[in-house]
Amino acid sequence: MPQRPWFKDWFNSPYYHLLYAGRNDQEAADFIDALLGYLQPRPGCRMLDVACGRGRHSRYLASLGFDVTGIDLSPKSIEYAKAFETDRLHFYQQDMRLPFWIRYFDYAFNFFTSFGYFNTRREHDNALRTMSQSLTGNGVLVMDYLNSRYWENHLIHRMEREQDGVLFHITKWMDETHFYKKIEIEDDNLDRPLEFTERIAKFSLGDFTEMLAFQGMQVKDVFGDYALGTYRMAESPRLIVVAQRQ
Repeated sequence: MPQRPWFKDWFNSPYYHLLYAGRNDQEAADFIDALLGYLQPRPGCRMLDVACGRGRHSRYLASLGFDVTGIDLSPKSIEYAKAFETDRLHFYQQDMRLPFWIRYFDYAFNFFTSFGYFNTRREHDNALRTMSQSLTGNGVLVMDYLNSRYWENHLIHRMEREQDGVLFHITKWMDETHFYKKIEIEDDNLDRPLEFTERIAKFSLGDFTEMLAFQGMQVKDVFGDYALGTYRMAESPRLIVVAQRQ
């Protein structure tokens, strides 16, 4: 019997949101502001936030006047996000590997390394196909991914974090093709500790260029951090790829 994908349970767990509750909303807003300054989207255009989680990026984009749709696999995340829906902000529970609206959006975004989770190349191709097919004729996709070469040299192998009385033991390691993060959770409300393991593919700029070309998309620009600094393979913490439909 195939093993259940790690992300289905982990992203739907309240402990996932508790662990990452400290995400910097101001950093996210500053990144979007910089990105919009670069992209220069027309007012009110349609945007798709793929793997939107609870919708923090989607909400900010909608607050700027864009028509934003967020999709995510986690039912609980979408349930939370739907409380913020307006006439220009919409959320749907959706697997990114399956087709969504076709030729509808001017821009598609995939933020915060919300990719690289799947077991096969075909599944990753299917996800990129969903993003590509969602775009209008010359629509633009932005992929915000970790920079594998940088993190190979900067991985913190063990750490602990306490959040609201819950203790998280975090262990990180890697092999030739993936990064792994094991999260062990101790909570007085649990009968026994919980354990989840994240698994992220080591995709390079060359990998993205090839995968996107397969979907009829061409890489137009690459940035290495959330201030849209120059991408340097060994020094940049992020791999932010901007591609356009051809």
